[in-house]
Amino acid sequence: MKKNIRIVPFLALVAFTFSACTPVEKTEPIDMAKLKAEIQAKEDAFAAGEKAKDADAVAAYYSENAVSYNRNDKPVSGKAAIRDRIAKQIATDTTGHYNAYKLIDLFAEGNNALEIGSWTEYDAGGSEIDNGYYMSYFEKHDGKYECVRDMTVTTKPAAAAMPEEEDM
Repeated sequence: MKKNIRIVPFLALVAFTFSACTPVEKTEPIDMAKLKAEIQAKEDAFAAGEKAKDADAVAAYYSENAVSYNRNDKPVSGKAAIRDRIAKQIATDTTGHYNAYKLIDLFAEGNNALEIGSWTEYDAGGSEIDNGYYMSYFEKHDGKYECVRDMTVTTKPAAAAMPEEEDM
């Protein structure tokens, strides 16, 4: 019995030693300048699709399993549902407003990237009417990054709530 008790710590030490010697997978370093240009190009294509009222071009930004969190709206899941929401917004828009998106910060590791950016909404004459920020989380699929989650906020103060009626 004492022999078995002595061998347990030895086996644990051997197991730990061999597990520590496991080779670590080498990953290629990410060229952040190239990735920033790629993500900004995606934002520019998104904006061009909105301006052209092309829901398919806008939806190309998203992966099949994406979830989009728009301000003042419930989240929408799946590329097809996101595309349908975009198409509905485009169909009812008669203002001529358009958006510009600018990458502010980008974090990346492995096949994942997190973008923090700003958006500005302009009227048909080019005057700024609203602005805010967004976050987009990307995963690399088949060599290209696709948005799997995004969320936007506005810097515009919320409209004041209607005062509650007093009971009489």
